[in-house]
Parts: sequence; structure tokens; C-alpha cells
Amino acid sequence: MKRRASANNTFRPVNERAVNGQLDDDYLQNASAILDKLKSYYRQGGESSNLSKVLQDYTQVILDITFYEENKLVDQEFPEDCSPFKIQQLLQDLTEPEVLAGRLAPTQEVQSMLGLELLECLYWRRGALLYMYCHTLHQRKQWIKKNKDTFLKCIQEGVRYLMRMLQVRNSVKLNDGVVLHDTATASFLSEGIFSDTHLLTMMYIGEMCFWAVKYEDCSADTMDRKEDRLQFRDIGTQILNKYVLACEGPLQGQGWNTENAKEILSILQ
Repeated sequence: MKRRASANNTFRPVNERAVNGQLDDDYLQNASAILDKLKSYYRQGGESSNLSKVLQDYTQVILDITFYEENKLVDQEFPEDCSPFKIQQLLQDLTEPEVLAGRLAPTQEVQSMLGLELLECLYWRRGALLYMYCHTLHQRKQWIKKNKDTFLKCIQEGVRYLMRMLQVRNSVKLNDGVVLHDTATASFLSEGIFSDTHLLTMMYIGEMCFWAVKYEDCSADTMDRKEDRLQFRDIGTQILNKYVLACEGPLQGQGWNTENAKEILSILQ
């Protein structure tokens, strides 16, 4: 299940591995080092003014440890017996930094405590994990026949996380005194595209929306609580149109393929 790796190391794809597990070992060692530093901080009675830095360090520990656990699930191709429980545990772990930030600094915005990049990464990692899980389930036709509602719920949750990742940074408004001499950069920022991870997120959302539409359309059961469901057809169409425009415009020739996106659009539109 190989996916394009992000240029930004903070946004490590779930399945980015190294020979003999060295990459995983490095992440666990890094997490251990940060934990030791946090223990020292508390023993010395750290000042509240450093709370944001402490939360950011703790968040990095969570990201490294969960990355290791996620990779094991991917390597095992998401075993049916244990994956649902482990995925929910990982999602809970990746939610904890936001919860802590809200409790420890209730008067401040979560993004000011964690920083934009870490907050984006927390949403990305949850959404990407559910994408990889749904990607695997999508190939298990018999499982989906028996668990269609569970599949659709995973898709909806994953799309919500990925959409929130795209919304963490407000897109730059070019009429707000921002001067950009590079028109390609201006186009990206105005659409909320700040990295190749944002583009990859768009493709993930498009695919998940396609899967949802496919199984919603052939399921009478999905009429229940329909008002709570995302408008997958509309979301997928909007996001993939932006993806295609970016890849065939400023990013043309940079290795981004639009064939799958166009095929999905032909079905969604």
C-alpha cells in the first residue's frame, strides 16, 4: 500500500518505512528522549510560561509512538480481529494533545498552544490512518457487505479529520495587503494549499468520498440519519477539482498524476 511520501517530515505517511525497522527505532528513541526531558522539567518545577513548549514536546512523543503502532497495523494489513480496537485507541491518543491544551489553557486557542504545524499533523495523522484502513477494507468486498455502516462511518470520520487539516491555516486572502510576486505561490495559498501534504490530503478526501457515494447509492440502510452524513458527492467534486487545477496548472510536470482524480470526478459530477 505504497503512497507518495511528504516532503515535510512532520507529516510522515503511516506506511513510510526504513530497512530493518531502523526508522521505527529512531522514532521510539526520539520519543523516549523527549519523555526524559519532560520528566526533568516537572522534577525541576517547570514554569507555566513554558506550558506551550511542554505540550508541543508531548505532542511529538504521541506522534512518534503512534507512528510506530500504525506501521505495525499497515504491515499486517489491518487484521480484522484487532484493528477496530487499535485504531480507536490510536485516534484517542492523537486527540489527547488537543484535549490537554484545552484543559490546561482554557483561555487560549488550541492552535496557539500546539502551533499550526503540529495541529495540522494531528488531524492529518488521524485522517490518513482512517484512509489507509478504508483503503484496505475497500478491497474486502465480503466484509463490506456485512459491515457497510461501519465502513461508511470510518469514511465519514476520516473525511472530517482531513477537512479539518485543510482548514487549520486560513487561506491567504490576496487583497489583505499580501504581496506575492510568484503567481503560482499566490494561487496555492489562496486555495489553502501550503505543502504537498495538503495536495495528498485532497486526493485522499476525493477517494474516500467516491467510496462513500458508491456504497451509499447501493444501500437502502443509509437513508437513516442521512441528515448527519456529509455531502460526499459535493465535497469530493469540489476538492478534486482544486486538486486537478493545481496539478495541471502550476504543478504540471512535477509528478502529480490526475488520472484517478478525473475518473472519480466523472462519476461524482
